[in-house]
Amino acid sequence: MNDPDRRDPEAFLRQAAQEGRGRLKIFLGAAPGVGKTYEMLTDGMQRRKAGIDVVVGVVETHGRKETEALLVGHEIIPRRSIDHMGHRLGEMDIDAILERRPALVLVDELAHTNATGSRHPKRYQDVEELLDAGIDVYSTVNIQHVESLNDVVASFTRVRVRETVPDSILEMAEIEVVDIPPDELIERLKDGKVYIPQEATRALGHFFSKSNLTALREMALRRAAQAVDAQMLDYVRAHALAGSFAAGERILVAISEVPSAQGLVRAAKRLADALKAPWAAVHIETQRSLAFTAQEREQLADTMALASRLGATTATIPAPSVVEGLRHYLGDARATQIVIGKSTRSWWFELRHGSVVDKLVREVGDVAIHVLPGDDPGRGSRSLAQMVGQGWGQPIDYVWSTLMIMGMTALGRLLIEIIDLGNIALLYLIPVMFAAASFGLRAGLFSGLLSSLAYNFFFLPPTGTLTVNNPENVISILVLLGVAIVTSQFAARVRAQADLAQSSARQNAALAGFSRQLTVSASQEELMQTICAEVSRLLSVRTVLLLPSRDGPELRAAFPPEDRLEQIERAAAQWAMDNEQPAGRGSSTLTASDWLFHPLRTTRGVLGVLGLAREDAGAPLRSDQIPLLMSLLDQASIAFDRMALEEEMLDARQIRERDRLRSALLSSVSHDLRTPLTTIISAMHELKRQHPSELVDTVDAEAQRLNRFVANLLDMARVEAGALPLKVEPTDLFDAVAGAVHDTRKSLIGHEVKVDILPDIPLVQVDPTLLHHCLINLLDNAGRYGDPGTPVIVRGRRLPDAITLSVLDEGPGIPSGAESRVFDTFTRLEGSDRVKHGTGLGLAIVKGFAEAMGLSVSATNNPDPFGACFTIIIPHALIITELPHEDII
Repeated sequence: MNDPDRRDPEAFLRQAAQEGRGRLKIFLGAAPGVGKTYEMLTDGMQRRKAGIDVVVGVVETHGRKETEALLVGHEIIPRRSIDHMGHRLGEMDIDAILERRPALVLVDELAHTNATGSRHPKRYQDVEELLDAGIDVYSTVNIQHVESLNDVVASFTRVRVRETVPDSILEMAEIEVVDIPPDELIERLKDGKVYIPQEATRALGHFFSKSNLTALREMALRRAAQAVDAQMLDYVRAHALAGSFAAGERILVAISEVPSAQGLVRAAKRLADALKAPWAAVHIETQRSLAFTAQEREQLADTMALASRLGATTATIPAPSVVEGLRHYLGDARATQIVIGKSTRSWWFELRHGSVVDKLVREVGDVAIHVLPGDDPGRGSRSLAQMVGQGWGQPIDYVWSTLMIMGMTALGRLLIEIIDLGNIALLYLIPVMFAAASFGLRAGLFSGLLSSLAYNFFFLPPTGTLTVNNPENVISILVLLGVAIVTSQFAARVRAQADLAQSSARQNAALAGFSRQLTVSASQEELMQTICAEVSRLLSVRTVLLLPSRDGPELRAAFPPEDRLEQIERAAAQWAMDNEQPAGRGSSTLTASDWLFHPLRTTRGVLGVLGLAREDAGAPLRSDQIPLLMSLLDQASIAFDRMALEEEMLDARQIRERDRLRSALLSSVSHDLRTPLTTIISAMHELKRQHPSELVDTVDAEAQRLNRFVANLLDMARVEAGALPLKVEPTDLFDAVAGAVHDTRKSLIGHEVKVDILPDIPLVQVDPTLLHHCLINLLDNAGRYGDPGTPVIVRGRRLPDAITLSVLDEGPGIPSGAESRVFDTFTRLEGSDRVKHGTGLGLAIVKGFAEAMGLSVSATNNPDPFGACFTIIIPHALIITELPHEDII
């Protein structure tokens, strides 16, 4: 049990870890334009005037004059120039800042993604390095960039931002909310102080609606409050400060084994949602817990699982009494409100144990207590029946108690001449304490009653009868009986607490051993086998582990070894994966299965399912094993997720290395082939001029085809190396298509080319050379794969938010499901019109060149007439137009 006067070790260690690190302050805003950068620069200027060494690491002014004015007077660290896909980009120079080593650095846009070639992929990682070096950092971020809120924001704004920062960054930072009312922000937007007028018009109808801004504003304020509350709790725990510090609400619900406890959990969830407060569910494990039936243990496990599904932090705390356990947990959690049930108890139960609610009200003064009525019909009579008919232990317990009393009687008879009669009564306390400590309260009470009878019968005159002549001896008997009862109660209580502590220690030891075994696993296969073996050993069950695959759940590990599962078991495993809930025997779904399947849940979803079964085909788990299983599943899920991430990182490194070697090979081979090819083509031109013949024309055509292949190899090497120089300029799509058709006229022999581009198609901002290469490859592809004599159509269309340029042929088309794979390097799909001669590079080059220009490509089948359709999509941002109402945010 945690001592409220003792410092929390984990909180103390977290605070100690901050020693020597820089401090991070985040200016948190609800949306762009609220003035985060302005506030950060203003604060930085005040610190500089106070004598603090302040520099600007990176600040984005977005052309706002009032923001640019605040940069005057600040020392600005020059940005590091990075060559990215033909563009020179400026990123924050970490090395220059570390060498300069200021006291404070201003870093704008914490969620920014760095250009390829930077030390860290994300700017917040740059900030962490600066903090580790002891440099204070001021930074800015919008609420929609917080990782845990990203999907919530997208649900109502319909805009999902790709750049996010983890919540842990906010939890270690001092937060200042920069906030203005939505109406004022909308006015700033209309005045062109946030976006240029063309963008502002579109933004007002979408992201910057008043309803969106109001919701974002509330989220920013609440998230800042949560971060501050967490930091405050860390501080008070680290310094052992008393009190609940009720700056924010924190809800606690006390649950028990009764069915009505699930109603308490749902009520606590509604209360927490209404207050937007964190909440926890706790069960206090006392000596009564040892007498729970299997049904009660299962009910308690179901209630704990319900609380966990609803988002509560769950805990089971051993304590001498419910009130004492709740009081200590309330102090540790700094809860401000507690939800507890008032069950109908028998008069005898109330007399022996008192009312938990009444005691809690008296002993916990600074916590609001919500008491809900409990509906447990028949509970009082069951408790009385338990008292008189259940939990009496084994007959052997009473035999040993009787033998102990007989031994003490014999010893007393031997010592009757040596010691006083009153001291002989003390000997009978020994079997009483032994029975209570070893066998429980009822055995102790039995020993106390039997001891008083034996003392009366063998030692009090007249001996050999239960008659007592001397009134003083009556008092001796009553005192002996009272002392025996009190002693047995204390001994039984100590024994119960020892049993609880021993049970908790066994579970903690099992979890520690399980975690240790998972840590030493070197591969995913070894990890899966370890999970199965350890769970089987700890719970005495058979285990299987299945992972999702295209053909359904795939059996990957088992203990003892298992090579197959029946169809009903696979259906139960699939249901557990799909619904993230247990399925099979012992659950509420597909109970005909001999196996019980539990999902391995992580933040990335369900990674697999663990199945459990018994050799005798009985229930896979006892009710008292469910809490241990839940803890094992949590640890297994974390270890499995960690191993999967490590293997993904290893695969990614291998892919990067493979791509690097392939690019180097492509570049080397293509350069080595270019020189002899140039010589061959020049010689063939001269030979055609002097000695024209069909053979010379054939050799020349094949040399030209080989030259195109080499050019494709060079282009692919440049695409994969990110070394495409871009010369973006206004381009007429009709002229671009005409030029490409002219250059591919030999590849299109036998095909009529139809150009269907509307005359009002506007100019676009692209690289005309790269667009020319894209069109050449698409036309060449259509000419080679279209059926002979069929037309090739080039169609351009204006959409509300893009321009599409499509090349259509009439042939067998693309196999279903292969629409995206057709653009992969060296891909030639079987069973389609994509299997004719070629390197498999043409479409990959189209995709690489298009993405380098900011375009996208797609492949589909055209239904009438049937054939392949390849489309280049030019986004609205690259269309040259003077229609401001169509600009988007």
